[in-house]
Amino acid sequence: MQRKAARAATAVRRVLPGIAMLTALATAGLTGCTSSGGDRTVSDAKAGGSPAPAPAGKYRSLPSPCKAPEIKRLKAMLPTPDSLTEEQREKLYAGAADTSYDGDRHVGCRWAARTPSETRLLYVGFERVVSYDRATASDDDRARQVYVRQLTDAKLPFPGPTTSPSPSASASTGASAGPGPSASASASASAGTSTSPAPSGSPSGSPAPVLGSRVLEDLGDEAFLDDKLGAAGASAAQARSVRIVFRASNVIVTVEYSVQPSAAGTVPPSTETQDAARELAEALSERFGG
Repeated sequence: MQRKAARAATAVRRVLPGIAMLTALATAGLTGCTSSGGDRTVSDAKAGGSPAPAPAGKYRSLPSPCKAPEIKRLKAMLPTPDSLTEEQREKLYAGAADTSYDGDRHVGCRWAARTPSETRLLYVGFERVVSYDRATASDDDRARQVYVRQLTDAKLPFPGPTTSPSPSASASTGASAGPGPSASASASASAGTSTSPAPSGSPSGSPAPVLGSRVLEDLGDEAFLDDKLGAAGASAAQARSVRIVFRASNVIVTVEYSVQPSAAGTVPPSTETQDAARELAEALSERFGG
């Protein structure tokens, strides 16, 4: 009996290493299969996965529009009467910021200067456009759609092919296509494209130089100028409103400058008003790296 038990124990000891080896081989085989399948899955995902999203826009935030223009430029565009105190002038040139619920998406600032001879209004607005589906359009693409919509509203042709603004892009414009410095300036803007009067001393019958609405070159990525002449509120005086809109990557910049004389029959000069608005727009473009 003892010899039989001893032989049985010896047989078990001989079998156990084999079982352990078979178990190890089976485990290794299963692990290899799992790893191989995982590699194929990763490879398949790389080969047939979704395309990379369009890059985000260049700008992730907006500067303060009230601090964007230089004080020296504001004083030239918005002259004040001598009766104002220094404190009143400082408050005037500080501007009044528009109410904004998202300072990184849409901000604006307004100035108003009144003298006995005229009223001058200035508005500067920044809008950062964001694409909510960068799988189909980048931030810059959406910003161009917003720009084209405003260009079309100004009844100006856009240079080169582009896509029509989508409903989502139209909705994102929000206040960007809204009123400029004041209700009276907006009323002026509805009066049609302006022409400046013939310069004094010009030959009789000479056509007045036309400096009306047009697309601008060398300002941001693309830009246009909208010049309107109309009645200044309820008075018989003429008010000129010049609006410049330009796109810098995914930001839309708006400058609107209005001159409203007090005397009836006085027409603000087109060249002077446009030059002042354009110089400010060019200075803002430089701030955006343009």
